[in-house]
Amino acid sequence: MRLLEKLNIFKKREESTTETTENVSNYISDGLLRALINDTPITKEQALSLPIVSSAVDLISNIIAMLPIYLYKEEVTDEGKRQIEQINNDNRVFLLNNETGDTLDSFQLKKAMIQDYLLDKGGYAFIKKQGTKYISIHYVDARYIGYKKNTDPIFKDGQYLIMGRPYELYDFIALLRNTKDGITGIGVIEEVSKAIETAYQNILFELNIVKKGGVKKGFLTAEKKLGEAEMETLRNSWKRLYSDNSENVMVLNNGTKFQEASSTGVELQLNERKKTLNEEINTIFHIHDDYSLFIKEAIMPIIKAFETALNRNFLLEEEKEHLYFAFDTREITKGDIKARYEAYKLAHDTGFITNNEIRYFEDMDQIDGLDTISFNLAQVIYDTKTKQYYVPNTGSVFSTLDDAIKNTKGGEESNENTNQE
Repeated sequence: MRLLEKLNIFKKREESTTETTENVSNYISDGLLRALINDTPITKEQALSLPIVSSAVDLISNIIAMLPIYLYKEEVTDEGKRQIEQINNDNRVFLLNNETGDTLDSFQLKKAMIQDYLLDKGGYAFIKKQGTKYISIHYVDARYIGYKKNTDPIFKDGQYLIMGRPYELYDFIALLRNTKDGITGIGVIEEVSKAIETAYQNILFELNIVKKGGVKKGFLTAEKKLGEAEMETLRNSWKRLYSDNSENVMVLNNGTKFQEASSTGVELQLNERKKTLNEEINTIFHIHDDYSLFIKEAIMPIIKAFETALNRNFLLEEEKEHLYFAFDTREITKGDIKARYEAYKLAHDTGFITNNEIRYFEDMDQIDGLDTISFNLAQVIYDTKTKQYYVPNTGSVFSTLDDAIKNTKGGEESNENTNQE
């Protein structure tokens, strides 16, 4: 008998706890409080429904996706000089900048990979090969990427699983954020889920208000006791008023008054908190008003990660010693013509690039005679085609810079003697 009583007591306690939890959940309609209590992880689609997140991801992915990727060959001459040559006739350059062989073009593929890099476990593209020839690259949504890996903390290894089918790690270009194993990364959503979830719940909170037609919360007072039929009619009207925006007017019987409830602290601070959340999310994605700082913190690390991923699995083993992929970041400044031309002038005046190289960067035809670099305030000119140095002061041509400089000094001394005479 006592045992049955104890069981009934426990049952009542459980029912009471369940009822209390449900009541609390019903009363908490505030977005911020729900975000703190609800432990359900936010999805990539939910995160992108936030204007501030969608804007940040779109900005970063568009900038990087528009940049061309080139293949370079690095060699060291017998004299120890480092020479860089751009390889244009390689099929991989065409795949990365034009047709990928997939339904996505090169821009769309890079953009999709960067979005998954930021928000999911990583950006993945499958590499299709025939022997040592690269045929095509295919974007794979991170949702379909599974994996299995060993437990050795030193000699890490594993495989990717797609629809249950295993693939080797080198079959993919894997763009991974904050990875610890080289197989899967950690997206922004997972790292700062509460901040993004709170912002998402705010959107739901505002949407809920809109659906209710912006009706204020409150309670009813009656001067006299209402009958059951009147109460039922009032309940139904009240429910329809707050359920959606199809009915925004409710007629109250004589003696019944609506008393608006005072706004909660969260409602009063909602706009301020929304502004703070936007600033926090911009900080997460390194979005700054200073464009140079934004490029340095938000764009360049992803570019470097992308280049490293390409050099790892989009090159043959024997090519890795002298070939490498790199983004052409000059495209970033093409929107600011003044800054771009000032950079060209500085580079040319310091002997860093030739006029023909500037024309090449601007997609213009080269002109004979503009492959020259000036030294020492234009006292010595170097022709990159003939590999010779020209001294305008004396009209002499030399094969080494040392001889040209000596001739220049001799010419200056001769001019000084002439002036003295």
